Amino acid sequence: MREITGYTKVMAILADPIEHVKTPQRMNEHLARLGYDGVLVPLHVRPQNLATALQAMRGMENLAGSIVTMPHKSAILSLCDEVTPVAEKIGAANVIRREASGRLVAHMLDGEGFVTGLVQAGLDLKGKSAYLAGAGGAANAIAFSLVQAGVSSLTVYNRTASRAEDLKARVLSLYPQADVRLGSYDPAGFDVVVNATPLGMKPGDALPVDVARLDPAQWVCEVIMQPAETPLMAQARARGCKVQPGGPMLACQIELMARFLGVGTAADAA
Repeated sequence: MREITGYTKVMAILADPIEHVKTPQRMNEHLARLGYDGVLVPLHVRPQNLATALQAMRGMENLAGSIVTMPHKSAILSLCDEVTPVAEKIGAANVIRREASGRLVAHMLDGEGFVTGLVQAGLDLKGKSAYLAGAGGAANAIAFSLVQAGVSSLTVYNRTASRAEDLKARVLSLYPQADVRLGSYDPAGFDVVVNATPLGMKPGDALPVDVARLDPAQWVCEVIMQPAETPLMAQARARGCKVQPGGPMLACQIELMARFLGVGTAADAA
């Protein structure tokens, strides 16, 4: 990392809890490779303080913006001055750009990063049946991107059924020909099983799906970055499933996030 001076552009990541995040390491490595004079720092912001934190961002002249993760992805939309069309349709965002005027612009890159990671791992989603556990910010983004990638059907399961119903309705509003269904705790019979809930992040968390119903033909995918091996991943691996951890989703987003925050590529810096 470069020496931090008064010229250094500052970026942040907002989360609660904050200890598990991997973005600072990855983004700072990316900035260093580019030779960009910038730094990303973690900020622990509880939900009740989110509005105060975003208001403070408006007055920070050397702040490029912030990455946003659980549990703030949906809450930030009403606190920003502008929301990109994709983030508005998804109902969540994971990056905020601070413009020179102090305006805050929110965008969502989770879904694009997730699908890119799967493609790089060798999975062609076209024609595959997908099961998605969760209906929060990350799940919303992934749902839209899975449909856009050409899955034959998308089944959404959430413990609060009304949130799954809402997600289904919003996906269909953008993709009316899509086959979107409501599911149960049972992930049997799907080509791709995705956990987009926080279950597995903390010791003692319940499993997000019925792992006894997994079979070796399935891909089981996580969005959780830490721990690197969640209980779901361990159980799926033991059953012979192909496993995709949460890390690639972040890795594929780093350059996209940096660009949105005004940072170029290595080619631009050369």
